[in-house]
Amino acid sequence: MMIYNPLSGKQDFIRHLDRTVDKFTKAGYDVVAFATKRPKQATELARQACEENYEMLIIVGGDGTFNECVNGLMDFEKRPRIGYIPAGTCCDIGMTLGLTKNVRRATDIILSHDTVKMDVVKSNDRYFCYVSGNGAFIDISYVTDSRLKKKVGYFAYLIKGIEELFTIPKMKMQVNHDNGEVKGRFSLILIINSKRVAGINMIYKPSLDDGLVDVVMYRSLFPLNGLIYLLSLLLPFWSTPIVNRFKTSQLKVITETKSRWNVDGESGGLGNQNVSVCRHAIEIVVPPKTRKLYFRHQNEN
Repeated sequence: MMIYNPLSGKQDFIRHLDRTVDKFTKAGYDVVAFATKRPKQATELARQACEENYEMLIIVGGDGTFNECVNGLMDFEKRPRIGYIPAGTCCDIGMTLGLTKNVRRATDIILSHDTVKMDVVKSNDRYFCYVSGNGAFIDISYVTDSRLKKKVGYFAYLIKGIEELFTIPKMKMQVNHDNGEVKGRFSLILIINSKRVAGINMIYKPSLDDGLVDVVMYRSLFPLNGLIYLLSLLLPFWSTPIVNRFKTSQLKVITETKSRWNVDGESGGLGNQNVSVCRHAIEIVVPPKTRKLYFRHQNEN
């Protein structure tokens, strides 16, 4: 089954559709393709792929489309392996996995059948694949005008980010994790299972199959918040009392903030979060270089 979002990114995958389907057909697959027409439809189609025992699910779209599909798959014990053709504006998941937006080359990678087992993270009743967060800049991916994203791509996010630099929140939080507790007032929290977030390398040498997530918490320190963010981006391994970094298999976030969580680039729920890692939950095709970099625990139960 192929699920593609015709509105992702530059909205031009439809030009490649017939040629891509033909390539899979020549490789011996029977292919059925669905275009999503409304929110959450990709989740419904992914469930259908499990119910009807499809061997592979091809996802074409951005991080939001990928997230919807995985949320559909996680309802089932037996799941098809995943091939991903990134087609969104930022595509943090695809870029972290070493995939390409070039449809022909992405298709070749999928047909190589070199799969790895990748962790998925559950937060309350929803799953995410690369990030959940709250605080400064966290709504940029879904409040930025889609027409502007189509015209200028990633720069649309930068423009919106500059606007939000002057409205950084101060959130009271308590976070319980594997090795202790962190509490105080923070401007941003990120729970990451990726190297990249919003097109920026956030984690130094991540592991995507170790059953752990990286958590980064930025203490609120007005008027120095902007400088703290910049130093953190330049030094993605930097952990201090101001920028607290740790790994954990589970965490509980207790917060009074009224702002919504961002889940894989889409608007999520409110309030407290109970987070746990589902280890080796999905099987996905990646290039050999990516396997060596980020999937170093494939032979562990």
